[in-house]
Amino acid sequence: MKAQELFDLTGQVAFVTGAASGLGLAFAEVLAANGAAVAMLDVDEAALAETSAAIRTAGGEVETHLVDVSDKERLFAVVDDIAARRGRLDIAFANAGVSGGRGFYSAEGHLENMPDEVFERALAVNLTGSFNTLRAAAKHMKKQGSGRIVMTSSVAGLRAEGMVGYGYTSSKAAIVGIVRHAARELAPHNVLVNAIAPGPFLTNIAGGRVKTDPEAAKAFSDMVPLKRIAHTDEIKGLALLLASPAGSFITGITIPIDGGVTAG
Repeated sequence: MKAQELFDLTGQVAFVTGAASGLGLAFAEVLAANGAAVAMLDVDEAALAETSAAIRTAGGEVETHLVDVSDKERLFAVVDDIAARRGRLDIAFANAGVSGGRGFYSAEGHLENMPDEVFERALAVNLTGSFNTLRAAAKHMKKQGSGRIVMTSSVAGLRAEGMVGYGYTSSKAAIVGIVRHAARELAPHNVLVNAIAPGPFLTNIAGGRVKTDPEAAKAFSDMVPLKRIAHTDEIKGLALLLASPAGSFITGITIPIDGGVTAG
């Protein structure tokens, strides 16, 4: 089989949460570029309009929906509508996420100083929102007898990382367990469930501080053996592998993409 066939998504229907920027946008771009019809879900209406237009200009098929994944009813309604109109649902990327505040390298992130609302918001979006995204997709994929679900974890969910907050690390660690559990439940239905665990990437999370704060950028770069922060385009290959026929026997795992951070 040629590489083009292994990674071909023609006729597939996908949705991506947190799709207006960062890793979610990279996921939407690579899915659309390889033939999938992609629904982009996000809370940023202006960014959705801009980025979806760019994908269309490049020849991709996309639609947009204003969705906060912490709003379960709205999330389920949108996913149900996509599946009903398109007649199928093949790929879901549960990617939407927020920062969990400062890590313990900063006094603001110490246990006694951490704001409750920051912790709770991270869990509501990163954990509960991602879990409900999984549920919304699995509902249709189980009936269909096929599907791919990819969740966004983090290297901060695999190891202690003092630069990010407790809400973020807690939620991303929980994704690893959810993926294992869901993969076992959904395997008899030919639905594959995996997670990607990114290291430092140039995204807008935490106000985009890795882009705007030289000290933060240096600190994150220094933790990476490759000594740099990744561009969002660098996650596209792994995302496409997990969404395409090339990944047909991969399920239940969390794959780091981190420039060597978790190597030791």
